[in-house]
This record gives sequence, structure tokens and C-alpha cells, in this order.
Amino acid sequence: MGSRRYPGQGRLNGRQITAVVGVAGALVLAGCGGSSGGSSAGGGGGGGGGATSSASGSATSGKIVWSASPIAGAGATDTRTVLINAFEKKYPNIHVTLTSAPTNTDTNRATLATEISGGSATPDVFMGDVIWPAQFAAHQLAVPLSDYLPQSYFANFAPGLVTGASYKGKVYGSPLFEDQGFMYYRKDLLSKAGLQPPTTWEQLESEAKTLVSKNLVKYGFVFQGASYEGLTCNFMEYLTSAGGTATNGDYTKATLDSPAAVKAATFMRSLISSGATPAAVSTFQEAQAMNIFGAGNAAFLRNWDYAYSNATSPATGKLTTSQVGVEPMPAFAGQPTPGYSNIGGWNMYINPHSKNINVDLTFIKWLASDEAQTILATKYSEIPTTNSVRNSPAVKNVNPVLAIISKTKLVPRPAGTPNYPALSTAIYTNVNAVLAGSQSPAAAMKSAQSQASTALSTSGGGL
Repeated sequence: MGSRRYPGQGRLNGRQITAVVGVAGALVLAGCGGSSGGSSAGGGGGGGGGATSSASGSATSGKIVWSASPIAGAGATDTRTVLINAFEKKYPNIHVTLTSAPTNTDTNRATLATEISGGSATPDVFMGDVIWPAQFAAHQLAVPLSDYLPQSYFANFAPGLVTGASYKGKVYGSPLFEDQGFMYYRKDLLSKAGLQPPTTWEQLESEAKTLVSKNLVKYGFVFQGASYEGLTCNFMEYLTSAGGTATNGDYTKATLDSPAAVKAATFMRSLISSGATPAAVSTFQEAQAMNIFGAGNAAFLRNWDYAYSNATSPATGKLTTSQVGVEPMPAFAGQPTPGYSNIGGWNMYINPHSKNINVDLTFIKWLASDEAQTILATKYSEIPTTNSVRNSPAVKNVNPVLAIISKTKLVPRPAGTPNYPALSTAIYTNVNAVLAGSQSPAAAMKSAQSQASTALSTSGGGL
């Protein structure tokens, strides 16, 4: 699989979650990438019924400057170079110049925000985190793509991706490739104990306890429980499966003080109190959870798409492909299975100051084509964003992770507000307090509700 990025740390080497960047003051733009949107589950719409504007200029001739962080490969095999070459072969009169963006997401965001807010016409198009749409849209740093592209274009993407790319009814990001939560498990241990891969959270908890009690493994289930945005990603999976949301549909009111939210937090705490999960999970980010599973010390792991190759690569893990399985996320008992996977990944955006939006749109549309999405999936093991390629047999044959993506259900983070950094903080600090045992689930959700309400009522989106 290609170079991995995951929410909660900096691109390639990890994403730091909250940064303050200078754009006409302090514009707070927080990212968790594989890094990932609005809180409604399964929404594929946005942007109204059809395009409302026509872009000026030629759609088949011109120049584009594309800002993009490294994805995978180097030199002639660099993902970005391979994509550009394939695009220019199809559109020989369009020339794309690559600007290699910083590998740290926060630095990348700060650089782009400064350039675009200053009126720069370049880059014309840029690759950015899936949680940027509201923050960039609110500060006029990205073009509303749904003004130019019809609903039929956005309907091609997997449900949930367009919801996460939208702000106030318009779509600002075109999904390029994505990341999402998966449930990894030890096939050999389940087989030895006569157990099946869990499809519900309750089954996972029971099986984790059984495997630990039989001394087959040190820990049952590990995940990202530290006080950082990775915990927001995890909590959204439980919350959505319980039937809850973090905010109302237009992000004007918090909805965290709800029976569903209390159920989600109560269950997460029960994983620890029951012995299914170690108490230290309240300090785990991606790396800590990954290292424990990869070393063979946990039966189950919730993590991003890179975890399969990490666990089974001799350089990073001690397990083999015969020992590691992967499934969609579980659901709560009585709810449809599978459960929900939180979204990370990367979108394509257009600079409002670009001189030829028509050419930009041609490039963005091609990146969402079967040709480009198949390149990303089959050559670099990136998760494609379009339904047709996600269901392609050639893509499913690449590895066990891509084999199941068409079965998963996606939920974005509640990033459809410019105040998402503060909203996320309200979520993860209080859920972490539950995991640490310092607050009851009910008290924590009341506190989260209060803090989230304050965040949503703050004007200016960080300015």
C-alpha cells in the first residue's frame, strides 16, 4: 500500500490537529485528515439540483498550477506526476504545473490561506483536507463547485463524502481520495477460540473479554482515545451508530446532550471497565494503538486504512497476512450493519482568483473519472471516492482493505461550521474525561453540549 496519512497527525509523518494560522488575524483552521465533514450520515447530496453558473474561458486549452502534498512514490512514480501525465495525454492542450505543498497539513493550510487571502491567482487548484470546506468557504478561499457542476456529478461519489465537502448548501470540495475507519482483528485468535468477526459493538466487547480471559492475547480492543481530534473521529462512529448527531442539520445548535450521545459514551467507558480495553487507551493516538496491535498484543484495532499494511509489513509489524483480517465498523445491536466509518482524506478545491476556472474544472472532473480513480486505487492503494471504482473487481483485488470499501457506510465529522476546531475540542475533551473515569457519561455530554453551543454561537469562524 502507498504512503499512509491518518487523521490526528501530520501528513505522512502525522497530523497535528489544531493550528492557528495568520490570515487577516488569527484564522483557526484545524485538521484531522486522513483527515476527513458534516455530521449527517450517508448524505450524498448538496449544492442543489444543478449548476447555476457558467465558467468563462476554454475548457480544453490553458495552464494550471496544482498545489498538492506528496501522496506516494517518487520521481517518475510520484502519484501526482503519474496523474498529471495521464491527464495531459487526454488533454494535450492543457499544461499542469505541480507545486509540491508542505507535507504537514497545518503548514500547508496556513500557506494556502495566506496566499489566497492575499489575492494570489496561484495555485489555481489545490488538494486539501476533507475538513476544510466550511473554514475555506466562510473566508472566500475556495470556489463553490456546485455553482458550476450539476448534482449528477456529485451523485457519483460514495454517500457521505459530498456532505462533508459542503457548506451552507453548496459543495466546495471534489473528493479525490479518502480514508476511513476500519475494524482490524486477529483471524488466528478468533479461530482458536471458535469466534466469528464481530458485527456489533456488543459482540466485539464480549469477544475481546473472552480472548483476554483465555490468555490468548494481552489486550482485547485498542483505539484512539487520547484527548485530540482522533477521538472525535472515533466518537462519531459510536454516536452515529447510536442514532445521534453532534449538531443539527445547519450547524446552528449542538445536539450532544442526547440519549444517543450518552449511550455512545457509556459504551466506550464500558469497554474499559469490562476489561475489553486497557485503561491506557485514554492516552492512545494512532501510533500507540497501531504499535500494540502490530506487535501482536491486541485482538482488535480500530484504525485507518494504512493499518493493514503496517501490521503485516516486516518493517513495522510482527503479524502476517494470514493473521490479520479487516471488516467494516460494527454497529450497536438492533441497528443495521455495518456501522459507520468516519471519513478522512483529501478533496480538490479551486482558488477563487484563478484566471481560467473552466480549465480548473476540466482537471478536477478528470481526477474524479474512472481512469484517475483507478490509478489511485490500483497503483497506490488509495481509497477511491466514486461508486463505480469502489465497486470495481480490479480494485477489490488489490488488498483486503479495498475489497470491503463498497460495503462500508461513511460519516463525516461535524466540520460543516467554520467553528469546527472548537466544536471538536468540546467533543474530544469530554469523551476523554469519560474514558479516563473522571466524568460520568451524562455529565460529560452536558458539558460537551454547553461547550459546543458556545463554539457554534461564536461569530467569525476563528477570525
